[in-house]
Amino acid sequence: MTDSPKKYGHWIAGAWHDPEQGHYQITNPATDEAVGYAPEGHAAEIWASAEAARTAFGDWSRTDPRQRAAILERIGDLITERADELAPLVQAETGATMRAAKSVQIPAAADHFRRYARAALEPDTVPLAPHPATASPLAGGGLIGAAAVRRPLGVVACITSSTFPIVNLAGKVAPALAMGNTVVAKPAPHGPLGCLALGPIMKEAGLPDGVFNVVTGSGPITGEAVVAHYDIDMISFTGSTAVGKRIAVAAGGQMKRTLLELGGKGAAIVLEDADEKAFKMAVTAVGLTFSFHSGQNYTTPTRMLVHRSLYEKAVAALTEHARALKVGSPVDNSTIVGPLISAAQRDRVEEYVESARQQGARVVAGGERPVLKPGFYFAPTVLADVTPDMTVAQEEIFGPVVVVIPFDDEDEAVRIVNGTPFGLHDYVFSGDTVRAWHLASRLCSGNVGINTVQRPPEAHFGGFKESGVGRHDGSFGLHAYSELQSVVWSS
Repeated sequence: MTDSPKKYGHWIAGAWHDPEQGHYQITNPATDEAVGYAPEGHAAEIWASAEAARTAFGDWSRTDPRQRAAILERIGDLITERADELAPLVQAETGATMRAAKSVQIPAAADHFRRYARAALEPDTVPLAPHPATASPLAGGGLIGAAAVRRPLGVVACITSSTFPIVNLAGKVAPALAMGNTVVAKPAPHGPLGCLALGPIMKEAGLPDGVFNVVTGSGPITGEAVVAHYDIDMISFTGSTAVGKRIAVAAGGQMKRTLLELGGKGAAIVLEDADEKAFKMAVTAVGLTFSFHSGQNYTTPTRMLVHRSLYEKAVAALTEHARALKVGSPVDNSTIVGPLISAAQRDRVEEYVESARQQGARVVAGGERPVLKPGFYFAPTVLADVTPDMTVAQEEIFGPVVVVIPFDDEDEAVRIVNGTPFGLHDYVFSGDTVRAWHLASRLCSGNVGINTVQRPPEAHFGGFKESGVGRHDGSFGLHAYSELQSVVWSS
């Protein structure tokens, strides 16, 4: 006999709080069964979480950075120690493969806290050159000293995506706490349970009550209330561009600081000088990333732009790769592609593929639901003969779909890549890295990978155009959760 799914409360001021509005079901995308029940949000709970964070801010912002570092390090250690508990929960609520949950999501979340434990000890003051000031009616003159000092912002609202919830939240919370801020977290409706489970872990690590709070809800009301609350000083959001725009408008009314990681329509350019090594690397990179987590990844190159001389070869190679990907239960270690996060998202992907068919695209792999029930599955899909103006080449699909587009020269490739509202992550595959470097400078993209889809952890991450505002990761991510204060003095 199995245990019934757990009902969670909101995590506020270091304790569980039963929701006033009851719970909503979190569904396993692979089985269509309940994983657990998350608390619905209510205005009173939003106020309580924001008040708890505001109350805790004073002491936490003045806590010795060495103590903050020790707590963050301990949080990372506890996440690693609880991997056997956290991984199945994260896997079940998101539909990620168990292999990815264990080897990617939990370790990455722990690493964020360890990285920003070190960041808590980074210098927050930069001395500026002294300036000899002449006497004036306002002051007697003399040598004036100055420093640029980074200060914590206050209370940060961390609003996360549903596909990598615990990793995404850790990437926001860790730098915010390292800088001395307090947090109200609002996970995406489909993936809140792993985020809620972090509450007791942080308390056990020694984080003072109120420094980290989590409120959830099944619809937009909870997130909107968090964004609008006057005690929230900054909003850090990962999600769709449409929602990001609404947050920016709401935040602007109170001049709240924002860090927005939004949608993307990444492209991988394969130049005609790509040798066999670079060509294989391109096919493998696109094939692995567009199918990873069923394509629910903002950085995925969902457009493969190939020089016409290599186009048919690339279509054939990518088709072969896609057809070899095993779609199935995410708890089977041989599975590569699991389900999408919800039935609605599966239906949305299906509609995009059908629109591509109607607009003249050729489906060379996938394009349909596999015979797998229950679950929200869609086969890895490769679309050829796609033109840059087609809907599937312009809009973010967020599913296991890649389009292959030919080009004749670099100028055309650049026009195609830059011809969407997005600018998050693009890639260049070439036998000449110097040429690829120069081409990268022409791409309106916050991130460009040359012959790789890997990233060093210190590289900053963020988008151009409608793909976001601000930068995550490394020391850049730490500074995003701070304000610069100018301090001057007379010697």
